[in-house]
Amino acid sequence: MKVSKGDTVQVIAGEDIGHRGQVLRVFPRRERAIVEGANFIKRHTKARRTGEQSGIVEKEAPVHLSNLMVVCPKCDAPVRVKRRTLEDGSRVRVCGKCKEMLSVA
Repeated sequence: MKVSKGDTVQVIAGEDIGHRGQVLRVFPRRERAIVEGANFIKRHTKARRTGEQSGIVEKEAPVHLSNLMVVCPKCDAPVRVKRRTLEDGSRVRVCGKCKEMLSVA
């Protein structure tokens, strides 16, 4: 998987096109991720206990991974992610443009 928690990503399709934010959570089986500040939905909640507040709550909904691109910290541009195996056998994610290491996978 190309996107992981904590990555800075840019939305490349949909209503929030061009928005940048950090990945808060990833759902690998559903191929979706929650991006901070993108794809807001309104959830109507009912008060469950006395004293609890009911109303409309805005929160982020998951975005499909195909609509996200990882932003390289060096290039400061959305890039494709490649994998490279180091001499010690560990695999790392690499920027497709500048070949800078993104993080250990």
